[in-house]
Order: sequence, then C-alpha cells, then structure tokens
Amino acid sequence: MIGSDDELLSKQLQALLGSGTRNLVLNLADLTQIDSSGVSTVVRTHVSLRRRGGRLALFRPNGRVLLVLKVIHLLEIIPTFEDEAEALASFPTQGYSATPGGRAR
Repeated sequence: MIGSDDELLSKQLQALLGSGTRNLVLNLADLTQIDSSGVSTVVRTHVSLRRRGGRLALFRPNGRVLLVLKVIHLLEIIPTFEDEAEALASFPTQGYSATPGGRAR
C-alpha cells in the first residue's frame, strides 16, 4: 500500500462505510508491504466501525505487513485470522424481528 494503492483502498473503505457497513474483514493475504498511510487507513477504518458498533477484522497479514502490525501493536487491538470462515463467524449476529406495524425489536 504505497501512494495510489492506499488512496484506492481508502476510497473503497470510505464507500463501504458510507453504505452502512458495520463489520468488515480486510484481506491482507496478498499485501507485501504497508506504509504509514496504509496503517493510518486501517486504523481510521477500525475507529469508524467501532463508533458505529461494528468491528474490523484482518485476514492473513504476512511477511513485512505482519511484522509492521506487530511492531506497532495493532494486532493487540484488531483481531486477526488465518481462516476466512473464522473471521466471518467472529462477528456477532444481529437478530432483528419485525413486529406488526413495522417496528423492529
């Protein structure tokens, strides 16, 4: 994530947040490096989701990316998974049921 790649990621994440996304798994499996702008994008997304009652999970950070995330202790704050199904299952299910008259419980 350097330069225009970070800008693209940031715009895509902002679009997801703008559309109401509350829980998000960020796939980092193919990412080979991350700079301070990329880290900032991840942290900003994490904070935005938390404010909305949601959560960010990271999927398969490796190599230098994993090292950077460990050094700055980000893995202590944002859950990280090696299995995508586990990452998705880690989000709380939110059950809502409609009552007559259209009110949610």
